[in-house]
Amino acid sequence: MPKSSKQQIDIDEKKVISEIQKNSKEGIGALAKKCGSSRQKIWRIIKRLEENKTIWGYSAIIDDNKIGSQRYFILIKRTSKPFSKEHIDSIIEGMIEQEITKMEITVENVSYTHGDFDWIHIIHSSNILHVKKYCEILINLSKDYISDIKILEDLFPVKQNFIFNPHITNLKDLFFHSGK
Repeated sequence: MPKSSKQQIDIDEKKVISEIQKNSKEGIGALAKKCGSSRQKIWRIIKRLEENKTIWGYSAIIDDNKIGSQRYFILIKRTSKPFSKEHIDSIIEGMIEQEITKMEITVENVSYTHGDFDWIHIIHSSNILHVKKYCEILINLSKDYISDIKILEDLFPVKQNFIFNPHITNLKDLFFHSGK
């Protein structure tokens, strides 16, 4: 099989993506070694993946407790009313981001989903009152489109972004000492 076949390119890209997901700070040399390829090849693959937006960002996984923050999941069920063009435009333009700029809220992830809930927002805050205010803003911006909203607090992230929590043994404390 030729080195540049579409199938081989896909295999190589998947190897690189898998390794970058485990540690995006890994150097090109270490990635090349783990993928069994040259540094130049890995560099070209990463550049191509960035240019075609397969990779559209890098981030760090933070221990929220160490920075005085907490992670929350906001589950939103929408009404059956079809979205207006204006409402979709406000989502695309990041209207919620503009509304919360002065709040102590960091938005990690917003996803449109299929299932019992239609949207999931993952946010970080040091204060549940800010989270509730965030939900109020969502409701005010989308009052015709939201039928239910739930707030879940992340008590212990076992695995995030393909990486196990380095404090995984602390999970025992939640189960064996939480009621005492």
